[in-house]
Amino acid sequence: IEVMSDQHLEEQEMEAEALSAIFDTAFEIRSSSQPFVWAVKLVPVDCGGDEEEEEAANHVMVNLVVNVPLDYPEVSLPVMDLEIIKGLSDDNKRELLAVANNEAEANAGTPSIFAVCEAVRAWLADNNVKGMDDASMHAQMMRKQKEAERREAQAAQQFEAQKKIDEMTEAEKEELAVRKRREEGTPVNDVTFAAWWAKFTAEKELEQSAANDEGGSERAGGKGEVEEKLTGFQIFSEKAGIFSLEKLEAAAEELENDTSALDPEELGDVDEDLFDDDEDLDDLDFDDEDESEEEPEI
Repeated sequence: IEVMSDQHLEEQEMEAEALSAIFDTAFEIRSSSQPFVWAVKLVPVDCGGDEEEEEAANHVMVNLVVNVPLDYPEVSLPVMDLEIIKGLSDDNKRELLAVANNEAEANAGTPSIFAVCEAVRAWLADNNVKGMDDASMHAQMMRKQKEAERREAQAAQQFEAQKKIDEMTEAEKEELAVRKRREEGTPVNDVTFAAWWAKFTAEKELEQSAANDEGGSERAGGKGEVEEKLTGFQIFSEKAGIFSLEKLEAAAEELENDTSALDPEELGDVDEDLFDDDEDLDDLDFDDEDESEEEPEI
């Protein structure tokens, strides 16, 4: 037993620290040595420690007393009891204790005291009415009537919710399903991957086939020739303004082949003296300067 106690001691102490942080002064350690005994004061409405407001707002209150077994939580369930502080009868106590035990069983193997406290507090909130501890026939009848009304209202809410779901159109259902798939995502497994791969390869084959058909039609129409690309030197020459001999020769040949006649009227006034063939150029002596220069004596 001592070995088992040592194995679970740390986990139980950590749970006690967590409960103390959550419930503050409402949490009490009644036995600080194993087996531990804890107590939690539970009320329907938390008033932040204001006792007067708490007394006015809450018609029912209990202390949840927990006896912690040495091998809790991995093996044993907590042993619980209820201390009625206000507003409940013995029948209420038995009902509420059953709620607490059911919640502990639902969380078996894990620290469960907080979950139990929440379940007990939810029951108290649903039954936070005056006269719960009245054992008279009239009080019991009134409580049963209110309980029946509460269940009837809850059933009506569930019915309306289901009715709205049934009345959804197909488009709304599809949209809801799409949203759900987006939130949950598509699991990747052999089946989903194979479906995706088949769709992907089919699309690629279709694109390739369309590209091949387009290329064939261009070649048939004479558009399949590959445009000649300029070399680096050619691009540099163009940008630097270097004259291309080939381009000059091509331009001269184009002018020679141009047979279109010029309209004399378009030439305007021309000075004919500039083109007089009779002008005598013999009078011009280009040798005077050469002859005037004497050759140096050697």
